Amino acid sequence: MEDKRNIQIIEWEHLDKKKFYVFGVAMTMMIRVSVYPFTLIRTRLQVQKGKSLYHGTFDAFIKILRADGVTGLYRGFLVNTFTLISGQCYVTTYELTRKFVADYSQSNTVKSLVAGGSASLVAQSITVPIDVVSQHLMMQRKGEKMGRFQVRGNPKGQGVVAFGQTKDIIRQILRADGLRGFYRGYVASLLTYIPNSAVWWPFYHFYAALSLLLFNTVFHLEYLVKFRYMDSTSTLCIRFFGNGCWQS
Repeated sequence: MEDKRNIQIIEWEHLDKKKFYVFGVAMTMMIRVSVYPFTLIRTRLQVQKGKSLYHGTFDAFIKILRADGVTGLYRGFLVNTFTLISGQCYVTTYELTRKFVADYSQSNTVKSLVAGGSASLVAQSITVPIDVVSQHLMMQRKGEKMGRFQVRGNPKGQGVVAFGQTKDIIRQILRADGLRGFYRGYVASLLTYIPNSAVWWPFYHFYAALSLLLFNTVFHLEYLVKFRYMDSTSTLCIRFFGNGCWQS
């Protein structure tokens, strides 16, 4: 019975690291494959001037599919998959920081606040440059230029292979903006994700504790309150800690 009434917080040392990284990457990849086309469509709709190219999500989906095929919906996907690294770094940083802060404070709120902020700092430092490159690749299309940079085709007219396009975009960003070009929007990302992560985790533990309290309350009521109908009398017996009886 005791096991049912205790919900244990899983700390870093409790994790099977091999399973955690393998299954974590696999699950994230599956989700990424399913939502990436809509991320690409959203990015193009945000960048286009008015409704010059697409009149909405469904219209963009059909036009991209007709012009470039299924691969057109996955432009920049291979580069974007490198953000999976940032996801694993986020969780690793969060857990290791919690463990470090535990030497100075046992408060779940303090540990979660510091660890959540630190994890987002590390994750965004990895994610932003990858996002910048992948978003420029998302803008590549046949016909009218959408983004700042245009991938150059190969002299034989056969187009450019996926990572050939990536190299071309990286060179153009370096030439135009230098290394800072890979961190466009970095400060805005930090101001968005660090406070969000720093606040989310303490509330997660707060609501986990609240859920545990409610669970234990309901669990105990099963034993603190018992109804018994006695055939011999019309006595309704309500037991509290096994003491007392109320008769009707």
